[in-house]
Amino acid sequence: MDMTNLEKDLRYYLQELYAIDSPSGFTGKMVKRLSELTKELGYEGRRTRRGNFMIRVPGKDQDRVLGLAAHVDTLGLMVRSITPKGEIMFTTIGGPVLPSLDGEYCKIYTRSGKVYTGTVLSLSPAKHVFPDANTRIRDIDNMYVRLDELVKTREDVLNLGIAPGDFICYDPKFEITPSGFIKSRFLDDKASAACFFAILKGMKEQGIVPAHTCDFIFTVYEEVGSGGATLPGDLTELLIVDMGCVGLDLSCGEDQVSICPKDSAGPFDYEMTSRLVALAKEQGIDYALDVYPMYSSDAAVAWRAGMDLPAGLIGTGVQASHGMERTHMKGLTGTAKLIAAYLGL
Repeated sequence: MDMTNLEKDLRYYLQELYAIDSPSGFTGKMVKRLSELTKELGYEGRRTRRGNFMIRVPGKDQDRVLGLAAHVDTLGLMVRSITPKGEIMFTTIGGPVLPSLDGEYCKIYTRSGKVYTGTVLSLSPAKHVFPDANTRIRDIDNMYVRLDELVKTREDVLNLGIAPGDFICYDPKFEITPSGFIKSRFLDDKASAACFFAILKGMKEQGIVPAHTCDFIFTVYEEVGSGGATLPGDLTELLIVDMGCVGLDLSCGEDQVSICPKDSAGPFDYEMTSRLVALAKEQGIDYALDVYPMYSSDAAVAWRAGMDLPAGLIGTGVQASHGMERTHMKGLTGTAKLIAAYLGL
């Protein structure tokens, strides 16, 4: 497969995916955009009843179906309650690193369709007012959303149509630097979803038929632990493409592809992992093998749901996961190239 336009295509699809807020449970607009992008490329996609989006590409050998799963749901917040002073208290969607959210701009989406802006703050936000401004713990009981509206009471906020259960989406702050770093929240896992579309675009433009039928699956509940529970039942094997970990006791860098032989759910398939390593070596892709002790993926959910299939895990190296994340274009292009090699393109 000719990868000449790979980086250009990745940049385009990253921009498209980051333009849409999509925390777990609030992914309708994202799935709609996935459907539009799929039609633009000339493929057919389908949305499952639970919300996952899938693109099946027939292969030369249709006896085997290779599943590739990335997730397009992200971390987020939800209105939990409103204080008598009109402060919006929240609960988390997934597991964001809460101290990293102090000072972030956000949007509150109401069920009536109105969208309000605000800022996530500590309840001791002012150095000149609160003696514990630097030391107060940053958790859901000590942080709130300051609404950009003239509100003085709980009733003022309720009268705007804001209520418990409304989603709060904070700014991803997406940016690609001249040196090739991709700085943004939610690289876990919109970066992998961009890889899928870049590969699909290349296959269509170059008239490539994969060796085996393949399902490109975009799950929408991964961050809350149930994204992989409803995958197609006819998959022969499953490749999870999610973020690779960078940090303590790990060897992967942001400019590398991580291949994970084991996470908190146990070992991935030995044969698949060995095959991915061999393909990376064969293609000259810079990779690292790392064990993730505090990580789980859609593969574990699929297994617990009773799916009888082997699985492997790869992804671009991501620093500061669930906080202000960063990877490098080299790691992302390497991930796309390894996916293509896995599909025999």
